[in-house]
Amino acid sequence: MSTTAPVCPQCTLDETHIEGANHVCDTCGYEWPVDVANTPEDTPAEEIVRDANGVALADGDTVVVIKDLKVKGSSTTLKVGTKIKNIRLGHGDHAVEAGGYRLKAEFLRKA
Repeated sequence: MSTTAPVCPQCTLDETHIEGANHVCDTCGYEWPVDVANTPEDTPAEEIVRDANGVALADGDTVVVIKDLKVKGSSTTLKVGTKIKNIRLGHGDHAVEAGGYRLKAEFLRKA
């Protein structure tokens, strides 16, 4: 009888173990119930990205920067009040893609 470890829904690695009634990912620490099926056709629930005021953002929205943001690897700064049009939503900590930048939604508000 072979048992295969389920794939972590958050980081998609198979380094998991069972702890109590939950699967636990050894890499990222994410926990989910053992009874949840983890098959390739299952898709994770869509993550809702919210701005600094708690308003849900969607692809194509226009947002405004609410704090000066230094751009890594450059001397450029995105100033307060900069309007960014036609955003795309991604995944992870820096969920908003705009131009060549990946931004945290907590520093943006919907225009």
